[in-house]
Amino acid sequence: MSRILEYLRITPSDQSVDYVENKKQFHLFTLLTEQRHSKTLSLSSVIADDTEKGLRMLLSVDEDITSKIEKLCMNPELLEIAVNAIHSAIITGKKIYFYGCGATGRLAKQMESTFWRPFWRKLRQSEYWIKLEPHLPSDIEERLIGEMTGADRALISSLEGFEDLQLIGKLQLYDRKIEKGDAVFCVTEGGETSSVIGTILAARKQYGDAAGRADSEASGKLFFAYNNPDELLLPFDRSRSVIENKGITRLNLTTGPQGITGSTRLQATTSETFILGAVMEEALYRILRGFLNDRELADLGFEKGFGLTDRLLSFGEVKKSVDNAASGIARFTELEASAYAGHHFSTYFAREAMVTVFIDSTERSPTFRLFPLDTVEEPERKSWIQVWTDSKTIDDAWQVFLGRNFRGLEEPVYKSAFEKEIDDPYLKDVALKSLLKAGNDQQYLYDLSFSHSNINKRGPKPGDIGVIVCVDDERIRVDDPSSSFGQFGSLVRSQGGKVAVISVTDENAPANRHQFKGDVEVSVILPAFPDPIGLRRQMALKMLLNAHSTAMMAKLGRVTGNTMTNVNPSNLKLIGRATFLVMSHVNDVIARGNWINRYGNREKVTFEEVNAVLYDAIEFMAVKNPDQTAEVALSIIRIIEALKGGQYVSWDEALAILSSKGLNLYLQEA
Repeated sequence: MSRILEYLRITPSDQSVDYVENKKQFHLFTLLTEQRHSKTLSLSSVIADDTEKGLRMLLSVDEDITSKIEKLCMNPELLEIAVNAIHSAIITGKKIYFYGCGATGRLAKQMESTFWRPFWRKLRQSEYWIKLEPHLPSDIEERLIGEMTGADRALISSLEGFEDLQLIGKLQLYDRKIEKGDAVFCVTEGGETSSVIGTILAARKQYGDAAGRADSEASGKLFFAYNNPDELLLPFDRSRSVIENKGITRLNLTTGPQGITGSTRLQATTSETFILGAVMEEALYRILRGFLNDRELADLGFEKGFGLTDRLLSFGEVKKSVDNAASGIARFTELEASAYAGHHFSTYFAREAMVTVFIDSTERSPTFRLFPLDTVEEPERKSWIQVWTDSKTIDDAWQVFLGRNFRGLEEPVYKSAFEKEIDDPYLKDVALKSLLKAGNDQQYLYDLSFSHSNINKRGPKPGDIGVIVCVDDERIRVDDPSSSFGQFGSLVRSQGGKVAVISVTDENAPANRHQFKGDVEVSVILPAFPDPIGLRRQMALKMLLNAHSTAMMAKLGRVTGNTMTNVNPSNLKLIGRATFLVMSHVNDVIARGNWINRYGNREKVTFEEVNAVLYDAIEFMAVKNPDQTAEVALSIIRIIEALKGGQYVSWDEALAILSSKGLNLYLQEA
């Protein structure tokens, strides 16, 4: 061990000791999703010099998804079981439940609010509904429930303590009235998320404890999708309890390391969303072909002979279409990055793309340590980004966004169970506090409407940017000054802001002869293949926005190499990730020949030592709260500075260095 704790005069806190000794099941840095991807090792330096080159570097990692899908198509039997489960649920009037946490929780919301509900709303309004109505449940739109750990409030920002509890997954399963026979898809990027594992185990328990027949019955209904090799997950008790459970069908969708180390909102969640979306799309086709002819199906976007493997393999063309837009995306990235660098703000505007846009905007906060979305109670804007949609009231905005009423966690269902069943005092405390922020009342804290009051209070100012995000013919509406899209663009321009227009269409769309031109235009043009639920359009947009926001934060110094050194250590998994990042960067620096020549040999710092420093940083930040400064970057600098001279360095001294240089420059000079 090194002498770093002696130099810094730090005694490990009780929480740190507990984490190191008793929370080893959350030391997840051995997982493949936590490793550094070889393609993006130099991302932060490359993108500083050439935005488009850095973007193409990020986008190239999505080739791992293409490769994984091609392998799945060689042996699609497990996905066929999943198709049959959804098909059976629809025919027999059962429910379909998608559940996830964090990025995969937002996946679950997307399954419901972007794909499922709009599809059935469109079908109800079509001439074919009269043929279909007698054969389908009257409440078909309500039969798929997309739920995430913490419910709808967690769409905005994470609720501390929840992710680390198997209990909450079980309670939400019961609260949403999911029963034996329903199709349950539990999705976790890493394969180790406690709340998601609690959900699938509770669903399995509904079939009884006996093996054999109960296992066979359950496995056709219960699915666990994840993105790490089994052999890396088996050492973790909670993961093993699912992997070795014969009553659960495992969908291992491993693609490899992420474009940014540990940022599973990228390839892991993209692959899971696309693959499960294709499964759902195929199930819908098999239902409808029993009642509609080929012409009618084609009118709804389903092509005869375009089966499950065709749906899956279409991802490759989606990726190529996004790659073709890289030059435009780079200009968009530079525009938004320059706005933030100048202390300005952005407002995104969307309707059909609302869920995808909202997901990317809110996921920036924990990944890059930004202020979360502002509440209506904030006297002035703090969050760099806000998202508006085509509505005039808060209630209507949530309806446009989710396709239903806001759905929170009501305290009476959860509080007593938390108090009785959570043994860990730290977890119990934070979970009970988070429960107070998870109810239905939370929707009124966030105004996503394009209303006069929102414009007056948080409207664009000179130097701000407005980003209009369109799907298909919504781009035409930007040219109409009477539409909300046209009004938003005109508003931004009239207030001295700049406008970016992002559109995703297919090759059959009219040629781009639009009257309203954005300061930046990004157009993704997809091949004209079947896309009945809009899966390919939304995935193209997701990959575009994910690459854009990641590249933008790299340009702003919030990525080091390809590591998220501004990550917010807000749960047990992220504390482990943050500890490992600090340890890795420090040990890389002190092993350099030039560093050794200047300061001498130093023993490598250990996980235990760094964790003690990190918890001390968390405590310091809770008091100091210097805007959006990250504990990881601060800890790296303080440790390295102390090791240089083998002497005490304060947090304030480390903060001063970080504020003046930033982490990337500091590490280059160290």
